[in-house]
Amino acid sequence: MFTGIITDIGTISSIENRGDMHIKILCAYDMDGVDIGASIACSGVCLTVVEKGNDNGQNYFSVDVSQETINCTADQWREGAKLNLERSLKVGDELGGHIVSGHVDGVGTISHYENIGGSWALTIKAPQEIAPFVAPKGSITINGISLTVNAVQDDDDGCSFTLNIIPHTAEVTTLAHAKTGDSVNLEIDVLARYMKRMMAVKAV
Repeated sequence: MFTGIITDIGTISSIENRGDMHIKILCAYDMDGVDIGASIACSGVCLTVVEKGNDNGQNYFSVDVSQETINCTADQWREGAKLNLERSLKVGDELGGHIVSGHVDGVGTISHYENIGGSWALTIKAPQEIAPFVAPKGSITINGISLTVNAVQDDDDGCSFTLNIIPHTAEVTTLAHAKTGDSVNLEIDVLARYMKRMMAVKAV
């Protein structure tokens, strides 16, 4: 489990095709405190550490990413890409955001991103399967970041929803370099996830 509070920004330094993608990610984490087999959310995708170390003074960890994961997530698996990182929640840690599983429910697209009075107004276009579970004042995870929805506008093929990004959030996440047209990983709130399952069972 995660909280959606980003603690580092990593950089993909290399990618090897070993059937799955074997991806090396540079980071600022003290790798002595990260076990092989630990979970790290990489822009909202829960991945398992399979290697770790220090390369010329730069800490890194490596993960294996399956083709299924690549197919179901945003366009972020390339050398030089920046990733929002969060280590898994420990018992007793502060829950500063909301409960996040690291399982991507869908991919959205940034349709508008504008600086207004120092903060950023961000609008994301979400697909139809996500739309019923996005609600004003509800929580949603964007590329691993816990955010609160301001407003939702439904349309024929999904919805568009807006968020307010304060300067601090932009500075400590990849949103500082986001732009219109970027794809983003979306994870609905865990309560909405269970509601989705209950609705599906009820419909049977």
